[in-house]
Amino acid sequence: MADIKYYDVILKPLVTEKSMEAQSERKYTFLVHPEANKAQIKEAVEKMFDGAKVEKVFTMNLEGKNRRRGLVTGKTAKKKKAIVKLTEDSKEIEIFQGL
Repeated sequence: MADIKYYDVILKPLVTEKSMEAQSERKYTFLVHPEANKAQIKEAVEKMFDGAKVEKVFTMNLEGKNRRRGLVTGKTAKKKKAIVKLTEDSKEIEIFQGL
């Protein structure tokens, strides 16, 4: 397994209708490094966003979709999605404000 630093774990926030509705329950969705585990994701969120305290992390592995262009077939890249639930006394994550 590769040595992953905390700043390499979170790739980008995932902004969808479902993830925006979950923010009312203090749940935030991110695309993360495919080899990152829950402990690394928790550490990355707490270090990158000041005042954020993670209560629980949910992860999902997303397989690549089949794509075809003419006779050539292939797959898109695999992804990993993480839903991070914050504690009641933690601060909100500012990157999602105003969306």
